[in-house]
Amino acid sequence: MESKKYIGIYRMYVIIWMTFKFLWKMFWFQKLNRIWDQETERKWEVLLKDMATEYRQRAVYLGGLLIKFGQFLSSRGDLLPASFIRELEGLVDRVQPVPFSYSKEIIEEDWQQSLESSIASIEEEPVASASIGEVYKAYLHDGTPVAVKVQRYRVREIFQTDFKAMRVVFWMLNRFTIFGKKADLPSLYKEVVAVMSNELDFTMELENGNYFRKRFEDHSNVYIPEYFTEFSTGRVLVMEWVEGARITDISFLKRHNLDRERLARTLFDLCVEQFVNAGMFHADPHAGNIMVKEDGTVVILDFGMVGKVKREDVDAIRSMIEGFIMDDYDRVVDSLRDMDFLLDDADTEAMKKMMRRLLSMYLSEDMSNMDATVMNEILEDLQDFVKGQPIQLPADYAFLGRAMSMILGVLMVVYPQMDVVAWGKPVINEWMTGNQSKFGFYKNIVKETSQPLLSLPRAIIEYLEDGDREREWQRTKQQHQLLHHYYFFYAGISFVIAFVTLFLSFLMPPAWEQVPVWVFYTISGLGFAGTLLFSMKHVRMIKNIT
Repeated sequence: MESKKYIGIYRMYVIIWMTFKFLWKMFWFQKLNRIWDQETERKWEVLLKDMATEYRQRAVYLGGLLIKFGQFLSSRGDLLPASFIRELEGLVDRVQPVPFSYSKEIIEEDWQQSLESSIASIEEEPVASASIGEVYKAYLHDGTPVAVKVQRYRVREIFQTDFKAMRVVFWMLNRFTIFGKKADLPSLYKEVVAVMSNELDFTMELENGNYFRKRFEDHSNVYIPEYFTEFSTGRVLVMEWVEGARITDISFLKRHNLDRERLARTLFDLCVEQFVNAGMFHADPHAGNIMVKEDGTVVILDFGMVGKVKREDVDAIRSMIEGFIMDDYDRVVDSLRDMDFLLDDADTEAMKKMMRRLLSMYLSEDMSNMDATVMNEILEDLQDFVKGQPIQLPADYAFLGRAMSMILGVLMVVYPQMDVVAWGKPVINEWMTGNQSKFGFYKNIVKETSQPLLSLPRAIIEYLEDGDREREWQRTKQQHQLLHHYYFFYAGISFVIAFVTLFLSFLMPPAWEQVPVWVFYTISGLGFAGTLLFSMKHVRMIKNIT
């Protein structure tokens, strides 16, 4: 008799009832606990942990979308409590394999011939079993070893049923909870369905794999397995078999005398390049999808789940960083809006104040004492603020955040001594400058910052040449305003020049790093003093004119 988890009505009932039960428990907890003290907080944490545990257990039993969606939820720190997320982080896409007879039937249906006619042999015990597919080792008739990925029994039907159940769940959340005000849940649902539906079509994974294979073909230390198009269909995927071990298999690394720092650096560069540049990125880079060969080559597998960084988003992120550098928070907010991070009723003024406070906290810390505790406090403040505002994280960025977290976890196992700042510096420098030179980028910042300053003399001349007597009474007031603007903008441009001088010293190539740091401080101080004297001279000039 077939398991009841394959029955659509049963699956929908379990998913919807579980959601309703969670909402009901939270509602009555808040009704019965009007005073929120430490004991109430402790009970709340226990309740959340219990609910997350129940979700994880249901997901493991039912499989299908619940596992994938649970992994997605574990990346949504902007929506869910930390205690709930911590419990879901242990949800691994690893399920009991189906009988080989089911997989054989699917292969023969798609290949339209017997298994023996297509391949020489296949091992009936899968080497991997996940919520969407099973992977078997096989041999072609010419002796070539291959990996055959076969879609799980009735998985499309299961996912379609789960999508319907999730639609009801999202409607409930949007209609009856505060989540509906904090995020565009209908759009989020559509994004999740689109991303996860692609995993059900193995032809999409084939295209994604070929995309990454071409993108990284010049990376000598990275390898993407070749796909056999003639054997691949929407439910069956055949690719080159690669011998090796998980990159986190430390005994394998030691046995073959592999340089762990070099391996970690290779993986770091590979992933950062995907995360900061326009194009697709691997959205599921857990240790099971990253192998290493005996010669130290890093092998990337499974391109079923990918995200996309859009070109306009890359430009928006650059613009946002420039806004932080120039203290232009209107620009920062505009960039966030361009990336669809903000809902229509977002309190942009509160956001600007919060960003200023967080940046001030960061800059006020001694960089040598910036430990994990301080960074966690800043991140927690930011996360609390995001939860209190109508700010949403688009699905691609949620997957991006999850991918970053997974990669950091893998890297910490491979090489715990890694220096993320030192490794990321050259990549980020190149990314920030784009197609222009490093100095051209900062020249552009100074140019934009000084634009209001350069426009003031012309405004003054136009004002003085205006013979209209009816504005004579505004002269005294205007004098004070002009002086205020000059003081402000000259002080601002002086700061920018001093800051850029110091910052460029940080970005200098290795050949310059032997120059004592006091030289750059001296140059920066002289620049600041000179600009300040220049500003005082011009202010006196305005006084004489007016």
